[in-house]
Amino acid sequence: MSSLAASQVEAVAPSDDRISTHARLLSTQLQSMRERFFPPEAQKELRKFSIGEVSRLVSVSDSHLRALSLEQLGPSPEIQANGRRLYSLAQIGELRKYLAEARPKDTKNFLPWRGKGERLQTLACVNFKGGSAKTTTTLYLAQWLALQGYRVLAVDLDPQASLSAMFGIQPEFDLRWGDTLYGAIRYDDKRKPLRDIIRKTYFHGLDLVPGNLELMEFEHETPSMLSSPQRADGGMFFERVGHALASVQEDYDLVVIDCPPQLGYLTLGAVCAATSLLITIHPQMVDVASMSQFLLMASDLMRVVREAGGDLSHDFIRYVVTRHEPHDGPQSQIVALLRSLFGDDVLAASVWKSTAIADAGLTKQSLYELDRNSVGRATYDRAYESLDAVHREILGLVHKAWGRAA
Repeated sequence: MSSLAASQVEAVAPSDDRISTHARLLSTQLQSMRERFFPPEAQKELRKFSIGEVSRLVSVSDSHLRALSLEQLGPSPEIQANGRRLYSLAQIGELRKYLAEARPKDTKNFLPWRGKGERLQTLACVNFKGGSAKTTTTLYLAQWLALQGYRVLAVDLDPQASLSAMFGIQPEFDLRWGDTLYGAIRYDDKRKPLRDIIRKTYFHGLDLVPGNLELMEFEHETPSMLSSPQRADGGMFFERVGHALASVQEDYDLVVIDCPPQLGYLTLGAVCAATSLLITIHPQMVDVASMSQFLLMASDLMRVVREAGGDLSHDFIRYVVTRHEPHDGPQSQIVALLRSLFGDDVLAASVWKSTAIADAGLTKQSLYELDRNSVGRATYDRAYESLDAVHREILGLVHKAWGRAA
């Protein structure tokens, strides 16, 4: 066939067939790339942590950790030829338990799990503007909380499943029907317990409810259920996410939800299930204008849900400035504008734009998964400090909601 004839055939091919072909080609290539990055089983593993890093995480001196290792107390770290001691995150968890038992007065410092009367904190990251770093915010917050010793559940409610991909899951290859939150909130008798859907991750203390395109089924089915005279088991659409999370609340201290980039039934369900909202915003005028529309639409829809019985009593709502370039004049003006309008509802700290974060994302990793020397110490430290300030501010709000002393 001549090239002209081939181009004519291609030109008349249905668009859905062409897009389907592109999707298969891209999926196959992504699978191949994943197997190259994480051979041979294509499973991600978390690096081990130096004694200095462990010291900062558990607030115990290096010398005390070395003494414990020499006396064979607590978990036994890997000792390299040069004498360097390395701990896995699971071992850091064991170390926290050992220290809590050895020093019971400081138990909460080592094992900060929520106690009696402290309700499960569910943080929903929302915005329907692409590029606001919503998924990145969810990922980094969930991982940081796990590093601090909390029991964390990350929920990917976005059908595009970017959060799941960051945990090494390729939805079209690794998930079956019913392996997302949809499996626990669907309206028919095929609904299954959320505990059967939750997956352990390579990040000790952090579990995942993955996402994929089947989440769209909830968006498609809900209008029919709303028009049906029969009330479905499991509650109204805005109650179902909360009911599913309530079934596993004894297992976790915090849940972090990556919401879809639109105000659909899933997002409204997450907002009702949440105890707090994190609204990400990139400090560019086009993003701020988009957020204005988002807030107007969200308030209208939330009012309807509240009048229908939805729970919208949040412990806090905060705007998280992301991809911030603090030395950029126009961005500084926009951040100042947001702070003047919303006051303390804008986090005092912001996530700085960083090549270290961007470079880590190229291999589906976070900064916490990389060794400090792999991206340059100065660059790493600036990004880490920026993230640390944001996360500590959010954790302070959680502690306040729990009634803990500052």
